Amino acid sequence: MKVVILSRKHDLYSTQRLVEAAQQRGHQADVIDTLRCYMSVMSSRPTIHYKGSELSHYDAVIPRIGASITFYGAAVIRQLEMMGVFCVNESVAITRARDKLRSFQLLSKKEVGLPITGFAHSLDEIQDLIKMVGGPPLVIKFLEGTQGVGVILVETSKAARSVIEAFLGLKVNIMVQEYIKEAAGADIRCLVVGDRVIAAMKRQAKSEEFRANLHRGGKAAPVELTAEEQSMAVRVAQIIGLNVAGVDIVRSHRGPLLMEINASPGLEGIEKTTGIDVADAIMRFIEDNVTRDSKLSHDR
Repeated sequence: MKVVILSRKHDLYSTQRLVEAAQQRGHQADVIDTLRCYMSVMSSRPTIHYKGSELSHYDAVIPRIGASITFYGAAVIRQLEMMGVFCVNESVAITRARDKLRSFQLLSKKEVGLPITGFAHSLDEIQDLIKMVGGPPLVIKFLEGTQGVGVILVETSKAARSVIEAFLGLKVNIMVQEYIKEAAGADIRCLVVGDRVIAAMKRQAKSEEFRANLHRGGKAAPVELTAEEQSMAVRVAQIIGLNVAGVDIVRSHRGPLLMEINASPGLEGIEKTTGIDVADAIMRFIEDNVTRDSKLSHDR
């Protein structure tokens, strides 16, 4: 089987681990810079070119698309979909996950547990927006952001109003969210592959920080999930349409609440924390689905 990994850098931990997992299972794995791909959109024969040559056929693609290149990355993945390549995460699912508001709206409709979240455009509605989410302290988030970037905790109504006014004045899209005090700066990253949680870790923010992301200095430890938490993580990924996802939840007085869903979850923190070979699980998932798709095509 030939697998292509769309990644800007070959030496990233997650990229290297996926290459190793593919090779250990006897597959060819090529790393291709997403932004070096360019496309010919034709009704009869869509193609992708890379560094001057037409890209050869691949059986599967693993997208490792950073938030800053979502638009172009999604276009490349769509082209591969048109070419009949099995995509671990499809373009529409990735764009859903990258838009925090859109994903929350979809999940709210399916009655997934969420923190109270507000969104507004007019400066005149700020006071009611703050009241809507339960008042301060509250969290302000960029609609697009990863690794805790663009996430701000404000502790007074005056500070909240100032920050919201500043961002709306700069035409930055944000959402305002209740602060889950009882989580005490901790969240749980669930790594979903297919229809199950492969690994999970609890991340605890350092004392002067409320964001538990490892990139923000958080500490991680393995965690045992409840049946409700496992079910929720898998259901969230399926609603968004992701086969591989990092689902971040917090434990609250009203049960698990979704904080974020990541379409290109990093593997380093969770593999080193849990000792679980997530990259191998992803490759096994690809094998099962490429084999099944080939069998269906043959049967037709």
